[in-house]
Amino acid sequence: MGTLQDKYASVVGAAQEAGIANLQVQEQDGILYISGGAANTAAKDAVWNALGAIDATYTASDININVDVVGLAAGTVLKVITDSSNLNLRQEPSTEAAVVGKAAHEGSVTLVEQTNSEWWKVKNSDGVEGYAYTRYLQA
Repeated sequence: MGTLQDKYASVVGAAQEAGIANLQVQEQDGILYISGGAANTAAKDAVWNALGAIDATYTASDININVDVVGLAAGTVLKVITDSSNLNLRQEPSTEAAVVGKAAHEGSVTLVEQTNSEWWKVKNSDGVEGYAYTRYLQA
């Protein structure tokens, strides 16, 4: 079996093609770490989409992607890009956390803070603040 860099070569390639700044790729203790800064959400999504082509459920435990969108300020309006349903806003940055509100499919939310590469704190049109999974947000 090849290295994790071989297994996830398409993810690394997608990061390079998307122009991820300060791209770092490191294999340590059986986990491939990919990090850097994306100029926009489309570039970040390209990396995650490449992983989704390998692992559609995003449950792989041998890769850690930490690609943040650089330059998004608090107050930036983000579009909700769910497949068809409303987006859950959660009390904490976790799918296990309680749902405190919703954001409409194809609606918009306001960025409060980029908590980490997977979860951002946002505010919906009703003024409810909560954490949203970044895969469903677009700048």
